[in-house]
Amino acid sequence: MSNGSEQLRKKIKEKSILKIGGAFDAMSAKLVEINDFDAVWAGSFAISATHAVPDASIMTMTEFLQVAKNMVDSCDIPIIADCDTGFGGPSNVSHLVKQYEQAGVAGISIEDKIFPKQNSLLKNGKQELLSEKEFVAKIIAGKESKTNQDFLIIARTEALIAGLGVDEAIKRATAYENAGADAILIHSKSNTPKEVFEFCNLWKGQIPIVVVPTSYGSVTIDELIEHDIKMVIYANQTLRIAHKAMSLLLKKLEKANSLNDVDEEISSMEEIFELQKMFEIHSQEKDIERKLRNMGYIN
Repeated sequence: MSNGSEQLRKKIKEKSILKIGGAFDAMSAKLVEINDFDAVWAGSFAISATHAVPDASIMTMTEFLQVAKNMVDSCDIPIIADCDTGFGGPSNVSHLVKQYEQAGVAGISIEDKIFPKQNSLLKNGKQELLSEKEFVAKIIAGKESKTNQDFLIIARTEALIAGLGVDEAIKRATAYENAGADAILIHSKSNTPKEVFEFCNLWKGQIPIVVVPTSYGSVTIDELIEHDIKMVIYANQTLRIAHKAMSLLLKKLEKANSLNDVDEEISSMEEIFELQKMFEIHSQEKDIERKLRNMGYIN
């Protein structure tokens, strides 16, 4: 398996845009890989939801890191970890960069909101930003902690989410690039891409732009490419379809007299075995048995 950070950097150079699929555990990450996405987004909202806790800085860095590491161990494509506000100040960011880099994660995203944060799309949520100076300090700390220079630090500005406007977003993004960020994630809760595209048109920076079009789902890949956006993250669709499908199945199953009464379309056992590589284990066991026989341990 190639270095995830190196692989991600190469894809950024070679492709017009990267499609990043959101995941919340090793299985969903593997499905993202199987379906030919360029990388996996280990999203904090999705991971928090699978632990049945709010996306509000409840879970610890260690808990998020373990999920990301499980994804790295299961996949051959890069894993990008959503690390919220960096789990604290500059020293915390320094520590998390070391830990995530050692785990084989390709890159992290940190955002410029205060701790504890609330989900950016939460209706009437508290969306308060750190000062530019405080967030720049976090980026500097993260950059200086890298041992693998290909490891990506994505600086996510929530200026549009906080209602501070495009000019503030540009000002902050420029400062974050100057501090050493490797990419800028510009986030918006508008139902159209208008303000994101305005940001892109005004942006004079040299590092890639990343977007998460959860709230403006009608935007097309061609439009994103036209505005020089290098990565699009489909952050939570896998979580939401899993929640929907399981809820529908369980409602029917609870009332069913037999499994045959449930007409939901579900995966076969063989499909799950294939995902788990059960067939490979069976082949490996036969190969070991053959070698033991050749060595005289088995008659």
